[in-house]
Amino acid sequence: QVQLVESGGGLVQAGGSLRLSCAASGRTTGTYAMGWFRQAPGKEREFVATISWSGGSTVYADSVKGRFTISRDNAKNTVYLQMNSLKPEDTAVYSCAAGRGGYAGTGINAYTHWGQGTQVTVSS
Repeated sequence: QVQLVESGGGLVQAGGSLRLSCAASGRTTGTYAMGWFRQAPGKEREFVATISWSGGSTVYADSVKGRFTISRDNAKNTVYLQMNSLKPEDTAVYSCAAGRGGYAGTGINAYTHWGQGTQVTVSS
């Protein structure tokens, strides 16, 4: 089993930045694509960003493109989400997820392991 633990969430003013981290432990051998998803109160969980095992491929939701950057350090079993120019509508619980294989895509069902999530609140 792979365990994922997110950190770095918090309260920030609109226009500010946060950097989320997701540390993987357990059976981390093998290739895993990684993704970030978020869920706002009363809304469905939605895709934010994904990165391939090699780090060479990334995909972003249109709502965060140009503001968020996903990256990974496989030596540290950690994936990051740098969030700049934050908006109140970015407020949500952010969760990282791992999907077996080199690339997992944007669909929730492609991911088999999930973290508990970290709260991000953006004030206006």
